[in-house]
Amino acid sequence: MWLVLAFTSAALLGFYDVFKKQALRANSVVHVLTLNTLFSSLIFLPLVLLSASGRLSPSSVLYVPVCGWEVHRYVILKALIVLASWLCGYFAMKNLPLTIVGPINATRPVMVLLGALLIFGECLNTYQWIGVLLAITGYYLLRRSGKKEGIDFRHNRWIVLAILGALFGAVSALYDKFLLAPAEADGLGLDRMVVQSYFLFYQFVMMAGVLLVMQCFGASSHGRSQTTGGQARAVFQWRWSIPLISLFLSAADFVYFYALTQPEALISVVSMIRRGSVLVSFFVGALVFREKNLWSKAVDLAFVILSMVFLWLGSI
Repeated sequence: MWLVLAFTSAALLGFYDVFKKQALRANSVVHVLTLNTLFSSLIFLPLVLLSASGRLSPSSVLYVPVCGWEVHRYVILKALIVLASWLCGYFAMKNLPLTIVGPINATRPVMVLLGALLIFGECLNTYQWIGVLLAITGYYLLRRSGKKEGIDFRHNRWIVLAILGALFGAVSALYDKFLLAPAEADGLGLDRMVVQSYFLFYQFVMMAGVLLVMQCFGASSHGRSQTTGGQARAVFQWRWSIPLISLFLSAADFVYFYALTQPEALISVVSMIRRGSVLVSFFVGALVFREKNLWSKAVDLAFVILSMVFLWLGSI
């Protein structure tokens, strides 16, 4: 069951990346991300209200229990980690080809495994080490492909942000294991609906604050930015792909959290399968966005996919 849920989450994440790329093209990252967190919060708000009023049964998979500060403090930290990942990832997605960002994000399972090795004391077997080495090879080849488009992995700030986004995403996956695992497995055993519903709400509050500060400071320098010839602030444009980002992300995370609650679920395998979303985003980037050097990038992607296969073989 949890494997089916993980593959479903991967497919939804692939379309989430596609809509995110479309929404961010020549658009304000902060505005798009703020609206994303708003719409995502609104999706779960009715569930929170129905649960609190007793109209939603505790036996329902959509029930959101009422919790105190001892739970919410952990959820707030989750929101900060994910928001850091999203901010880095959104700026990278806006300024880099989807066929570059996708494979970089696909290296997250390697980071999760290494994090499990260092933090949880897990040991990598032969298959997993092969997967790590293949992922490193794929990353090196991706650098080569990027150079053909004038992208220097060592000095390009958007590449740095893409890597940081993947790193924060891996930290979030490891933190999810700690939050959702039962106490007998050294976890907190938090309810998955509490985590998903409230971390989205806290993210919206944080992004609304960022947007307010940006608008206040931007208003005073708006005239100057238009006359000095420098880069002006990105202008926000409404697109219907923005609410679709929230819809597909919320669905992907709902299925993901549900998969992690299954007793036999392995976070390393679930994380690896979710990165299979790169297949959807890569082919859409090729067909819809008409990106370049596809053959070279396809070879690089093959190494990343092969690394995930070995990670899966070493984890089952």
